[in-house]
Amino acid sequence: MGVSDRLREENAAVWEACYEHPFVQAIGRGDLEEDRFRRFLVQDYLFLIDYARVLAYASAKAPDVSTQAWFARLLDATLATEMDLHRKTCAEWGIAPAALEGADPLPTTVAYTSFLVRTAAAGAIGEIAAALLPCQWGYADIGIRLAQRGLPDEPRYAAWIESYADPGYTALTEWLRGLVDGLGAHASTDTYTRWRDIFTTTLRYELAFWEMAWAGEQWPA
Repeated sequence: MGVSDRLREENAAVWEACYEHPFVQAIGRGDLEEDRFRRFLVQDYLFLIDYARVLAYASAKAPDVSTQAWFARLLDATLATEMDLHRKTCAEWGIAPAALEGADPLPTTVAYTSFLVRTAAAGAIGEIAAALLPCQWGYADIGIRLAQRGLPDEPRYAAWIESYADPGYTALTEWLRGLVDGLGAHASTDTYTRWRDIFTTTLRYELAFWEMAWAGEQWPA
């Protein structure tokens, strides 16, 4: 069993809780309330800004030129392509670019991105990869499983599912899993334990992010 499979297996309960979360299941049925999805889109846009910073750290700390180039390409795609697509998706849901740029991150978004950036700044490439994996792999798993169940009639939710079930996205996921498996093939027990703790924390934040969007989290008055 590779390191990535082991990390997932040891966090199976939280992993399945992400897929079974009512927000995700409502997307799969196509009946998620639009306000909840708009809240998610805005916070996800803010998340991507700091996610790009983590990718920059990963490129800088990569162990070889090939890995450095891969993270650099992913960083460019995130800033130049994915965020532009995200803005277009938001426009389809009635969210203007100015509303995105002027939005405040909610508590869960602040906590999640702060953990990722801190891990990337202080950690080596193995720690960064372990922190990135739950998001990348988790979305691919959700997209594939929802697509296999049958796409909803609501075309916007169907398009969201298809984007994460897309072979190109799943190929990126497999590359990142391969990096974690390769780096961890001869990792010490202490190193693996550190990676597992990071993976677990990030996965918990993934679950908290779904809950934030579902429950309508706000800052205390």
